Amino acid sequence: MVIGLEIHAQLQTHTKLFCGDSIAFGAAPNTHISPITLGHPGSLPKTNKVAVAYAIKMGLACNSTIKRDNYFARKNYFYPDLPKGYQISQHTTPICVGGFVTINTSAGQKKIELNRIHMEEDAGKSMHDLDEQFTCIDLNRAGTPLIEIVTEPCIHSSEEAFEYVSEVRRLVQWIGICDGNMEQGSLRCDANISIRLKGATTLGTKVEVKNLNSIRNVKKAIEFEVQRMIEIVEKGGIITQQTRSFDASDDTTFAIRDKEDANDYRYFADPDLAPFHLTELFIENIRKDLPALPLQMIQEFQESFGLTIYDANNLCADKATADYFLEVSKYSVHYKAIANWMLGPIKQQLNVSAKDFSTLLLLPQTLAELIAIVEEGKVNFSVASSKILPELMNGNISPLAIAEAMNLLQVSDTKELESWIDEALEGIPDKVAEYKKGKKGLIGLFVGEVKKISKGKADPKMVTALLQEKLK
Repeated sequence: MVIGLEIHAQLQTHTKLFCGDSIAFGAAPNTHISPITLGHPGSLPKTNKVAVAYAIKMGLACNSTIKRDNYFARKNYFYPDLPKGYQISQHTTPICVGGFVTINTSAGQKKIELNRIHMEEDAGKSMHDLDEQFTCIDLNRAGTPLIEIVTEPCIHSSEEAFEYVSEVRRLVQWIGICDGNMEQGSLRCDANISIRLKGATTLGTKVEVKNLNSIRNVKKAIEFEVQRMIEIVEKGGIITQQTRSFDASDDTTFAIRDKEDANDYRYFADPDLAPFHLTELFIENIRKDLPALPLQMIQEFQESFGLTIYDANNLCADKATADYFLEVSKYSVHYKAIANWMLGPIKQQLNVSAKDFSTLLLLPQTLAELIAIVEEGKVNFSVASSKILPELMNGNISPLAIAEAMNLLQVSDTKELESWIDEALEGIPDKVAEYKKGKKGLIGLFVGEVKKISKGKADPKMVTALLQEKLK
């Protein structure tokens, strides 16, 4: 299989690409529109400078060459949700040329080569299920700034496609140019798919599957389409170049129309928009504003903090998580413990409330204090995560103060520990006998019984040592 992907990312500006209409999601239909969005005669578009900066930012993150001289073109085609009868896009002068995105696959790292990144405006939205007789049109989205990230036909498996879309999604969110919400359409993917005999170098006839709105659907659509094409070829049939859509209800694709070629769009330079030149200073200021990228951070987390590749990858799943780890590391040197807390109990608590680290109220310094009292043996991890952490999730309270108020501090007084141990062993004499006959694995059961009796206050390390001594 030979695959090229086109990812459309809505840029997180406040206004549209060529006018001041809002792009906020969820407004009542046809309220974020104006004569410019609708292309009324006499209305003149003006380019959104922030959108241009965001496109450059993505190009720099993808190792692309930034074209200094740019202009917009009109791409002519008719859709009901395209109010002007044409889309303003870039044709011969994409703002970013070449570049690559590095992905991790089961076979190792691979660079997915890019053909270009260009800017364009979005169309509106057609809804076919709101009225029995009519298609409803919402033009709020029309004119929203997009970048289209186009790969070379260098992807050769559905796994590579899955990892590539995942990495692009992480990248646009990481550098703050797109929220990456595929369900709301902020990030959409078109897959150009063809097949050829092994060893062949010429490309086969391609089929484009449009508007895939989840990373999993990208993988499923490719797998179905490749199998469909193989069956056609093996039966002696001919593959038709066409545009298809994906049906998520049964993981199949279906034909929409025969595919247009570029000349069908009759591109020409938009006469209402002046060409624009990018200065070196403008580009360099954007480059300085670019944060350290995920792959750099993953390497830093391993080299500077001694974390495993697994922990580093998970902490760099998004920028808010990585930034939070870095903040906590300013107050604690227990780096592995920070990772364990963040990826374990804190992540679980956030998942329950459908939140993430960007909205976490637990201050980094407070988490460091919680880790400190666990590492110092004042409370055990189980008690700290199940009883103290929930109290801390809503704001900055002292972990030690909570432990004291809830009577959770671990007891290391030998006499009190021995009394709990005696009580535990008296309750299960049969297990004590089994242990003495050689079933040493029962030590965990005894520690657990002491934990219950002490309500989590017994220091498990001391309990284990005292139990082993007593049971001799």
